[in-house]
Amino acid sequence: MNPDYIPAEIRHIETLLAFMQDFYEHERLKLNEEAARCALQQLLTDDSKGRVWLIEADGEMVGYTVLTFGFSLEFHGRDAFVDELFIVSEWRGRGIGRQTLGFLAAACRTLGIAALHLEVERANTVAQELYRSAGFVDHDRYLMTRWVSDKSNEE
Repeated sequence: MNPDYIPAEIRHIETLLAFMQDFYEHERLKLNEEAARCALQQLLTDDSKGRVWLIEADGEMVGYTVLTFGFSLEFHGRDAFVDELFIVSEWRGRGIGRQTLGFLAAACRTLGIAALHLEVERANTVAQELYRSAGFVDHDRYLMTRWVSDKSNEE
């Protein structure tokens, strides 16, 4: 099965938000829909921030992925982050995640991006295996976050 990657547009926001709700529930995260909608609008209207794709398989929307851009001296210039990758539960285990990681790596090469990063929960060993087999390396570091905006995680 070869999934198709459809560049997301503003008209896809409701579909993306529905996928995000499922993803956040699965990851036990709290979704602030208003903040997510605002962030999606920014991302979908400014190519300098990143890219969003809907994932389609057998004519059905089965997930989405988000690539965001940064810059790193350590990683020699432009880098990117797999900000979100979600496949609905009934489509997992069919190779779509692995193919999506390959698609994202190819997109990065086309965009002149030197390194691709992602984060994974420490307890999610299944995903860790997938990511390692796709060439990702654990740098034995902690990803640490500090909210600095008043619009941070308000809910």
